[in-house]
Amino acid sequence: MSAKANKHDLMRPERILVIEDDPGIAVCVEMLLSSRGYACAVFNDGASGLAHLAAEQVDLLITDLRLPDTSGLDILAASKAERPDLPVILMTSYSSLENAIDALRKGAVDYLIKPFDNDEFLFAVERVLAEQRTRRENRSLRRSLRRAYGERTIIGESDGVKRMLAMISRVASTDTNVLIQGESGTGKELVAQAIHFGGERAERPFVAINCGAIPSDLIESELFGHVKGAFTGAVSTSEGLIREASGGTLFLDEISELPLNVQVKLLRVIQERQVRPVGATQTYHTDTRFVAATNRDLRAETESNTFRADLFYRLNVITIQVPPLRERGDDIELLARYFLERHCKRLGTRIRGMSDEFVAFLREYPWPGNIRELENVMERAIIMAEGDTLSLDEQFDTLPQATLSRPSASSAAGDALGPMSIEDYIRHSILRYQDSYCDRDLAALLGIGRKALWMRRRRWGLMKDRGRAEDMQLDHQMS
Repeated sequence: MSAKANKHDLMRPERILVIEDDPGIAVCVEMLLSSRGYACAVFNDGASGLAHLAAEQVDLLITDLRLPDTSGLDILAASKAERPDLPVILMTSYSSLENAIDALRKGAVDYLIKPFDNDEFLFAVERVLAEQRTRRENRSLRRSLRRAYGERTIIGESDGVKRMLAMISRVASTDTNVLIQGESGTGKELVAQAIHFGGERAERPFVAINCGAIPSDLIESELFGHVKGAFTGAVSTSEGLIREASGGTLFLDEISELPLNVQVKLLRVIQERQVRPVGATQTYHTDTRFVAATNRDLRAETESNTFRADLFYRLNVITIQVPPLRERGDDIELLARYFLERHCKRLGTRIRGMSDEFVAFLREYPWPGNIRELENVMERAIIMAEGDTLSLDEQFDTLPQATLSRPSASSAAGDALGPMSIEDYIRHSILRYQDSYCDRDLAALLGIGRKALWMRRRRWGLMKDRGRAEDMQLDHQMS
């Protein structure tokens, strides 16, 4: 639907279908609704009213409980079959009050006892329509969020990512509990979002909590809710995140940090679909899907009795392993270019791309912090960039100085030495290869520029044995 159509739909008067066989009440209801700007269609029998419902868009149905050709309960059932989300208000007399209450159990949103006060009638109508508007706005918001998360799709073409995406696709449409495992910074929450927004629960809430970020004495009330006065500081009632996520998904990040006493209560909720707030005697039904994540080996945690085995088996119905960035090959460059475009747009910076040496560094660095570290490195590089291309030469001092695998072109350069820092590796390679390569090839081999090579030679006293005139000329060119 176009933006213009959406705007028109929001601006149109709300349409109300009234089914009432008493002419006097029907006229009164139509006048009251029209006075508030509602578009009103009135019918005096059920068959005509249901025909209108099937043919026209309706925002609210108001029906009498007793009609000449059917009953209000039959109208309610037919409307739920045709339009499950359509709110229905019943009008009844005192003698039919018991049937009206039965109608509430079957899906009616309210009932009015005739004769009713005009203000009371309008208040009931406006309350129901306001709730309906809120639900529409929430659905629209969730669709927008779904589109937004769709834009933040999981980026990657490596075999590990393809296997992970295939698993997400299989489990998204189910209600099965999922355990996501992977190192910190690999994007476990993004996987959880992909599961939620790829399934039938996409328009329902996605609620996330980091179990390690909430103090242990508060995590129970945060998850299960509490009643007013249940403990010091409980000045109001809270339904808790489990009930807040009902119909949708609750993402329990760092589930291994959950205290053992809370694990017991969570297990019961998963098994029984019932939640009891702290300090309450009443339990509440919840239709919540649980997706948990951890960077630890939960099976080992169960063996050491730091995590309950029964909860582990409840959560571990399906396991999705998120591969670390160092195992994702070409995905590193794909992600780097994604972050480059994203942060350039956010920061208002124009950078054309990355030099080959800069990309080579990204590929060789082991990324202990995974995707989160890569994004931080790219953002910092964009901020510190002086030109329109990210180069290793310019960014060398701002990049993480950690151990680095040797470039394949120089794999023979002291393999037996084991891992070394970037600076030690460059110094070692200069000593070994400066008599075998020209400056241009040696700089390319090391993934740095010629100026960076010259500066390091000068700093370490490794200048080539040239004539004095040649050294002075080179000094002048590089200065």
